[in-house]
Amino acid sequence: MTPHATIAQVTQRIIERSKPSRDLYLERLAKAADDGPKRAHLTCGNQAHAYAAMGQDKPALVAEKTPNIGIVTAYNDMLSAHQPFATYPDQIKAAARKAGATAQVAGGVPAMCDGVTQGQVGMELSLFSRDVIALAAGVALSHNTFDAAIHLGVCDKIVPGLVIAAATFSHIPAIFVPAGPMISGLPNDEKAKIRQQFATGQIDRPALMKAEMDSYHGPGTCTFYGTANSNQMLMEFMGLHLPGTSFVNPHTDLRQALTDFATTRAAQITALGEDYRPAGHVLDEKAFVNGMVGLMATGGSTNLILHLPAMARAAGIHLEMQDFSDLSEAVPLMAKVYPNGLADVNHFHAAGGLGFMIGQLLDHGLLHADVTTVMGDDLNQYRREPKLIDGTLEWVDGPTNSLNDKILRPVSDPVKPTGGLKRLAGNLGQGVMKVSAVDPSRHIVKAPARVFQTQDAVKAAFQAGEFTQDTVIVVRFQGPAANGMPELHGLTPVLAVLQDRGLKIALVTDGRMSGASGKVPSAIHVAPEALHGGPIARIQDGDMICVDATHGTLAVEGVDLATRTAQQPDLSANAFGIGRELFDVFRRNAGPSDSGAGVVV
Repeated sequence: MTPHATIAQVTQRIIERSKPSRDLYLERLAKAADDGPKRAHLTCGNQAHAYAAMGQDKPALVAEKTPNIGIVTAYNDMLSAHQPFATYPDQIKAAARKAGATAQVAGGVPAMCDGVTQGQVGMELSLFSRDVIALAAGVALSHNTFDAAIHLGVCDKIVPGLVIAAATFSHIPAIFVPAGPMISGLPNDEKAKIRQQFATGQIDRPALMKAEMDSYHGPGTCTFYGTANSNQMLMEFMGLHLPGTSFVNPHTDLRQALTDFATTRAAQITALGEDYRPAGHVLDEKAFVNGMVGLMATGGSTNLILHLPAMARAAGIHLEMQDFSDLSEAVPLMAKVYPNGLADVNHFHAAGGLGFMIGQLLDHGLLHADVTTVMGDDLNQYRREPKLIDGTLEWVDGPTNSLNDKILRPVSDPVKPTGGLKRLAGNLGQGVMKVSAVDPSRHIVKAPARVFQTQDAVKAAFQAGEFTQDTVIVVRFQGPAANGMPELHGLTPVLAVLQDRGLKIALVTDGRMSGASGKVPSAIHVAPEALHGGPIARIQDGDMICVDATHGTLAVEGVDLATRTAQQPDLSANAFGIGRELFDVFRRNAGPSDSGAGVVV
């Protein structure tokens, strides 16, 4: 299939824009690969330290003839999505032995839960944890004893941080292994309704607590289509997962078989074998375009607009907001998964899931098929789905028709003709809106501004009954340099209540929402951020602001912002408490949000 014109054009300009840095990156990859397996260059003392605790695997490690797989794990049992990883290292080691290889836990990386820190001070460390994860994974792989890496991670900042590390260690093959989503609990729409009832005082805290516990109730990834599950989609579209592995539930026979095979495959794609597939070759320009297409087609998390440019830069590739915008215009929205619909990811997977979507998009020229993946050199392999047949793992043809068109639709009859994200730009700078969950009647909001510095101040104004007319709520000084760019998802119930009362409400912020961004139109990631003198720092109460997702504009009307002085807030309280002291260097060196808000890339 000939690539769609927009897909081809966006890909070509990314290639041309990135050529100097990508050429240098590939040159360094080739040099590292030419040096051969790294253990051969370690001294006897170096190796003795590395193998001292490896027991039965010592002879194979000393012989240096079999692949040694480094396991980088984000295990902790506070994250339900990561709790299943507790048993993975021993399973991977056993599978490696069967495959004629060895495996070692190279290191652990931190993994914070945005669900736990949502609305709390700890959320101000969340985005920067991505860069810490990249650094920690870099330390793990720096021992130079590994022929391949298996990365165990699922949630919001963990996968992007691990990808940055995998791209940096470009010559080492990398496979990402998920744990899968928890089984379905309380329906997401019921959970959202109960949160709104609590916000208006209709129910008490024990009732809210019961609903939350019924929603997040067991091991596995949260089942709504937020950042964690968007990450899993991304790894499959970009060829770093095995086909069909993203949404297989934890602790199932199929899940275990997929982890075993991932280990076998990791050994096969090392430089010691005949199918060498270094991570830097998988992570090329076409792979990143495929990832962006997947983001649009599924209506995925706005957080990936921050993470994808940072991941790409680690591979010598430069993405811009216009790339996302142009792809969104060409790629239809094919799925309705909460918060874009009522279904969760288990329902989506049962309806045909990623295999159906990838097949459809390939058939219409909306994905690049000629890419390097951990499985081969053709993305068509990702149309197929894994099955355990008589105890043997096999990939069979996936569905060619949706099994539930209320959840999953073909390209020819999509949920919406364009993707789930929209770039907004104007005299307030540029930002992005997740339009897939917003009713089209609310895509344009023109109303007076109410300006706030914190989400708590918004909630206080709501409790005081101050919102009685159409309003554009501006929450500024929430960017990466100001306070680490926390998610403001705690505002969702309040904003939804105001909207349900018949008001036209929009949010404008230089902060983030999340993969769970809801039905209220929200212009987020506004850049330049207020602390760096962005126009959002010059807005005053009463200014008429137009948030227009139809035409892609974000503007204040009737005001020459250049004549005003940017506000300079007191941010001293953001500098200490719950570890914020340790992250001062990150706030001072964070890049702009429209290029990924990176510190280490």
